[in-house]
Amino acid sequence: MGQDASGPLIFWDYLAIVAYFLLNIAVGIYVICRHDRGSVSGYFLAGRFMWWLPVGASLFASNIGSEHFIGLAGSGAAGGIGVGAFNFNSLVMLQLMGWVFLPVFISSGVATVPEYMKKRFGGTRIQMYLAGLSLLLYIFTKISVDLYSGALFINQALQWNIYLSIMALLALTALCTMTGGLAAVIYTDTLQFFIMIGGASIVMVKAFQEVGGYEGLQYRYMQAVPKLVPANTTCGVPRADSFVMLRDPVNSDLPWPAFLFGQTPATIWYWCADQMMIQRALASKSLSHAKGATIFAAYIKILPFFIIILPGMISRALYPDDVACVLPEECMRACGSMTSCTNSAYPRLVVGIMPAGLKGLMMAVMLAALMSDLTSIFNSAATMFTLDIWPRLRPAARTRELLLVGKVFVVVLVAISVAWVPIIEEIQGGQLFLYIQKIGAYLSPPIACVYTLAVLWPRMNEKGAFWALMVGLLVGMVRMVLDFSFRPPPCWEQDTRPAIIKLNFMYFAMILFWITGVTGIVVSLLTKASEDYLLIRTTYTTRFDKAERQDEIKGSTNTMEMEAFQDKDNSETKEDPEATPENQSRGLLSRLKNSCLWVFGLEDNALAKEEPKEGPMISSLAQDPRARIFLNINLVVIVIICVGLFAYFSVNPFPNGFDPKAYTAKPVE
Repeated sequence: MGQDASGPLIFWDYLAIVAYFLLNIAVGIYVICRHDRGSVSGYFLAGRFMWWLPVGASLFASNIGSEHFIGLAGSGAAGGIGVGAFNFNSLVMLQLMGWVFLPVFISSGVATVPEYMKKRFGGTRIQMYLAGLSLLLYIFTKISVDLYSGALFINQALQWNIYLSIMALLALTALCTMTGGLAAVIYTDTLQFFIMIGGASIVMVKAFQEVGGYEGLQYRYMQAVPKLVPANTTCGVPRADSFVMLRDPVNSDLPWPAFLFGQTPATIWYWCADQMMIQRALASKSLSHAKGATIFAAYIKILPFFIIILPGMISRALYPDDVACVLPEECMRACGSMTSCTNSAYPRLVVGIMPAGLKGLMMAVMLAALMSDLTSIFNSAATMFTLDIWPRLRPAARTRELLLVGKVFVVVLVAISVAWVPIIEEIQGGQLFLYIQKIGAYLSPPIACVYTLAVLWPRMNEKGAFWALMVGLLVGMVRMVLDFSFRPPPCWEQDTRPAIIKLNFMYFAMILFWITGVTGIVVSLLTKASEDYLLIRTTYTTRFDKAERQDEIKGSTNTMEMEAFQDKDNSETKEDPEATPENQSRGLLSRLKNSCLWVFGLEDNALAKEEPKEGPMISSLAQDPRARIFLNINLVVIVIICVGLFAYFSVNPFPNGFDPKAYTAKPVE
């Protein structure tokens, strides 16, 4: 076992944390001073002028949040490398977004993904429903999970109160989002990207030195059994297939058919139809830059397996009594949880092996992971609410109102998410990452299926899409309620839950995806086809169509055109040049008011500016021939790497089984 380096933070640790906050403040000030935040396009889509590096870094940083450092590492500690399949699967999903879905979203001229459904099918009920459901998914699977995991790390490292930690984290992230918009989010994501990769790589190198390399990890992990376990059980014993990624179809926790045919379709929603990811790509200056961002993000997405999952497994190998505890009283001693301490694997590793002076760096890494994810979610959620839902309630809303609504909605979203944190503590069952995947498996397959059919099948109509979503929601909600109503028993008790609940959640996702698809196809074929103009530039086969749409003849309905409703008579009354005390006081209040409005991007000068009619925004699918060839070559390379990684890590290094005599577990008397 490695030497435990746990101890209080020293001066250099605090210096690293202070330097991290100062860097974030500097980036925020740069964005406030240099970028337009007073228009809908400037605030929500960063003016659409970003190049591939910051967009790719933002895609990665928006995906890898604190819940991955806690959840991925925890699942690695609990079940081995199998959870890495979710990570490698993203390599291909990113390219599906860049090569199939994104060109359609660009050609249709939308600002949000739900808005695409209005363009594709007409009407607003699907748009409103998907925007609302996406916001719920953000609360249940992203924001509250991020808050819980980030606070858990701070609690383990600094022993701070978990809710005090949450409030401190929220104050910084909400301020960054509300003041700078998407431009601030992308630039801060780029900063967090380099901090996360650098800091996590240092932990990985140190951890492998402690455990004796990858081969040392294999043997020490398989022997990592806590001293106190229930008698005559296999509780606390590592799985025999711990070092196999694609596992047995029946007798495993991550069966390969369920993953390939269930989890993969469900993942389409996250990477190809989730506003948080698509919004970053839409901020690119061209389609080539957007595709370059997905290629760059895919290469970097290889790293979390090595810098997060394997260190989580090393944590169990080094500290089995703390990380792999089974008995409730032992888990309470180790991490304050009655169910499991695998979620504490990464913070326990950092506290245990990082020397004084570098723990502050890892605190900065976790803060970077948390902030990058939260700022991205806040901005995307505010975008959907402001551009998809609010205009339905107030069609004549002006720019200032839209911007103000987006900022206020962030506060509302935060309050709801904080209220959900205690529930996550109870229902996540010790494996935070699998909790996220389960919620996604119950709610996202219908969304993924309908978007896929909408993009690839022109015959899909509004009725088919709507009823497919409704049937999928009903089936998914029934399974989710049953799953959370019948909690899994401890490992030493017999599982008497109904068979529908014991069915692996990825097999359920596969069934739900195809139920949704069949419903949508049948209803579409039995009802009238969509009007021809609705298919112009809204499907993959019609993305290059130059015809004029009927709904654009009398003026564009694109959400960005809401700038036309600006109130140009909103300028402040000029101050009286006569320097009377009353006028001076009034002038001081006016300057304070204008300063506050400027910080939050609501100043009147910005509001009076019209959105540029011609500017650096994605308006066509044109690509430079050399760039297209280069990107296509990298696409092939990414697919080959993905298949190779799955093949290599699916070969069992212990084909004849690990010698059980190596275990040193001590049964409870």
